[in-house]
Amino acid sequence: MQITIELPEDIVVRLESKWKDLPRAALESLALEAYRSRALTAAQLRRLLVFETQMEVDAFLKEHEVFDYSAADFELDRETLRDLRMREARP
Repeated sequence: MQITIELPEDIVVRLESKWKDLPRAALESLALEAYRSRALTAAQLRRLLVFETQMEVDAFLKEHEVFDYSAADFELDRETLRDLRMREARP
């Protein structure tokens, strides 16, 4: 599907002064919002933005300060750290 957006010329000039590739910036903005709102998965984000690897997706998300780190992830990490400390404390 192709989507066309009509923008006033003065806004185009202003946006292009910030983003040299305005169509790509618009696509990335749409993709980021879709990912943040869970409308897209990481795999779909990768396909949409034509990234070759998951590492590129991760770097893209990090660059835009989008982190998938839930409270459950935190608890799991805390539990792992506790286990490691207990192992180190053993003689």
